[in-house]
Amino acid sequence: MTRTYALASVALLGVLLAGTATAVWLTRANADDAFAQCREGVVAGDAAVGGPFTLVSETGQEMTDAEVITQPTLVYFGYTFCPDVCPLDTVRNAEAVDILDEDGVEVQPVFITVDPNRDTPEVLTAFTDNIHERMLGLGGTQEQTHAAASAYRVYYQSHDDGSDPYYLVDHTAFTYLVMPEIGFVEFFPREVTPQDMAERTACFIDAAS
Repeated sequence: MTRTYALASVALLGVLLAGTATAVWLTRANADDAFAQCREGVVAGDAAVGGPFTLVSETGQEMTDAEVITQPTLVYFGYTFCPDVCPLDTVRNAEAVDILDEDGVEVQPVFITVDPNRDTPEVLTAFTDNIHERMLGLGGTQEQTHAAASAYRVYYQSHDDGSDPYYLVDHTAFTYLVMPEIGFVEFFPREVTPQDMAERTACFIDAAS
């Protein structure tokens, strides 16, 4: 597939997801939201996004969500062969993590692949090590991937028809902030800057303490 087709697919997906995000934000306002001062919009209830999953780490170890999310965590769903969106988003996330590090706040960056056929543990390791030394790559079977994506309301669609090794995978391009024992608290769209992501993440962490 050409780069033009890739960009067109991403643009179309962005339009569709913008509508989805608006619907999620406007589902239900919570007057008792402890994180209200940190949000830029209204999110759905705690059960709407996030939940249990079991995936395989880049070291080949099977891990549950409880073992992954042991501290404030920025979770991103993508794939390593992504030509445009994923590299930019994951680098943005890594920059936000570094800004938080400078302020003495440690956050775990996580990358979950939606392309388990190509993203083996070895491929994930090479990708995440190049982005950030603490970034954890997670994959698994098709069933495990689907379960994790479904828990986070992540849309993805592979264009692998067996004829092109460079096939694309359409996917949701949000980053999710997840807190241990609390769960999902916020998501960040692509246009959020590293500085803004760091500041808003720190706000959630402060509010939870």
